[in-house]
Amino acid sequence: MLSKSRFNPKAGILDFWQEFRKPQPYRWPILFVSSLPVVLIITWAISESVYIPPERPEITYIPSFAPGRTDEEIIASNEANQLRKDEREARIAELEEQKREAYKTLGAASGFDVEEMERRAEEERAAQEAADEARRQELLANRVDTSDGEQESEGSTP
Repeated sequence: MLSKSRFNPKAGILDFWQEFRKPQPYRWPILFVSSLPVVLIITWAISESVYIPPERPEITYIPSFAPGRTDEEIIASNEANQLRKDEREARIAELEEQKREAYKTLGAASGFDVEEMERRAEEERAAQEAADEARRQELLANRVDTSDGEQESEGSTP
């Protein structure tokens, strides 16, 4: 039934082959140019990269404290951590003092006025600490103002 239909491709293919076999000087360039769009489209479709989103990671929580700790255990743990922190800070301060003493000795041996240099360094440290404290107070004041403004706006909404 399809062979008698006008949609049968056999007749078209035979007609193409008959015309293509005729010795014409431009048959190969015409075939190349006519097949070029199809080849380009297929090349583009093959080379296109599609990235899938990565899989969601599995999160494993590592508990660092026992879930059923009492308040006394928490307080004891905090005190132990504070003690370790204080010891570490004392050790750092001791090392800094040893370093300053070594620099004083080196400066004195080199002929510098070590006392004047130490006085300037102390002034710079005091100024830096004062600037840090002022900045901390400013941030705290801004935080208090911001939280007050949020509470007022929340309370004023109907």
